[in-house]
Amino acid sequence: MTASDLVPVFDGHNDTLLRLYQSKDTEVEKLFIEGKSGGHIDLPRAKAGGFAGGMFAIFPPPVEKARRSAVPSAPSDSEPLPPEVPRTDALNSTIAMASILFRLERAGALAVCRSAADVRDAMAREMIAAVFHIEGVEAIDPELTMLDVLHAAGLRSLGIVWSRPNAFGHGVPFRFPSSPDTGPGLTDAGKALVKACNELKIMIDLSHLNEKGFRDVVGLSDAPLVATHSNVHAICGHSRNLTDWQLGAIRESGGMVGLNFATGFLREDGRMNADTNLDIMVRHVDSLLQALGEDGVGLGSDFDGAMIPAVIGDVAGLPKLINALAARGFGRALIEKIAYRNWLSMLEKTIG
Repeated sequence: MTASDLVPVFDGHNDTLLRLYQSKDTEVEKLFIEGKSGGHIDLPRAKAGGFAGGMFAIFPPPVEKARRSAVPSAPSDSEPLPPEVPRTDALNSTIAMASILFRLERAGALAVCRSAADVRDAMAREMIAAVFHIEGVEAIDPELTMLDVLHAAGLRSLGIVWSRPNAFGHGVPFRFPSSPDTGPGLTDAGKALVKACNELKIMIDLSHLNEKGFRDVVGLSDAPLVATHSNVHAICGHSRNLTDWQLGAIRESGGMVGLNFATGFLREDGRMNADTNLDIMVRHVDSLLQALGEDGVGLGSDFDGAMIPAVIGDVAGLPKLINALAARGFGRALIEKIAYRNWLSMLEKTIG
């Protein structure tokens, strides 16, 4: 496949900023631009794979030395929620990762996009289009004063929780098999956050949120429902995946779901195993299409935040998934919707 044949991909979720932050390298721009950064995404591999941009997540890591990969390596039906993160620690790491994002922009590695028009412009210039996203809002105070500051800096998308509790709600634990009905709903601060995000045109990400919190967002939000990186619970019964009623609520709202590449959320056995083939990914896409329609499905890789199938490997392997969809009989128009057009339409509806 030549560069001119590549289908551009706008991706619903990556954790590249977290990886660069945890590298402790003082020249993260060089690491990213020259392709010496390891992990899943850097500039040379992004160009090779047709990666046009996506939601660049800021995830406040645990305070203890254990990295985010503390996700259990084997399925467990009783895995507890990770502990809460103190706001001061979360604020420090959030600001540090935001700084990395803006340093990458100043270095010419990407463009921070504050609207769908910005994303389209960056793609037209063949510049990586990065949407400032937060996964787990521990850095935001319950009074929401920090929300205004982050929005002014460029924040346009947030997930209320990662898989742990905070002042706003409860995430789902990494349990398999398990339903996402694992705890209470949003707090009063969480409900206020939903309304504030609607007013500011910040997209709300439902991935990692438990069932009762999900129901609260359904009842409160006037925006389309979005899960940036989640899969189908009927195929992989992990608490991180979406049940039939959740998918139905997303469809009714005109929302969408991004396919998560994490093997533990793809496989029927719930195992994190890199020896996972493309067929199961295509099966999830088929099921999402049936549940949501052609306008409701995108990609949400979780690059740099999860174990993905070895057959894809990293962002340069995106064409392998695109080719697998084509081999299944998906036409070019549908593939383009899944690869990037649906995300662009959703950003127009949510962030403007």
